[in-house]
Amino acid sequence: MTNTTTAKRKRRMAREPKAEAGSTQANTAAEPGPALEHSSAVPPKPNKTEKVLTLLKRTAGATLDELIEATGWLPHTTRAALTGLKKKGHKVERAKVDGVSRYGVVERGAQ
Repeated sequence: MTNTTTAKRKRRMAREPKAEAGSTQANTAAEPGPALEHSSAVPPKPNKTEKVLTLLKRTAGATLDELIEATGWLPHTTRAALTGLKKKGHKVERAKVDGVSRYGVVERGAQ
């Protein structure tokens, strides 16, 4: 028979809760930290989707290889991003030039 009188081990938390969580939140909300002051001076870094849009808005558009090189994505991920842009309302067009597919975005005002 098993011994059921042994005490269970105390559960350990992944992270211990802070002792004075309420007072530290009030202090940080009242006083902006130095990181907030510097963030307004530096423009935000464009994300990869914005890079793709910038390449697609060029006059010649962009090939799949150019998009892959700019983002570091795999080909199927890059094509999925193009589909995502279509779903967001951008008009993505594909044209074959010298046997290579080139993708481009038609501006909404140019339609």
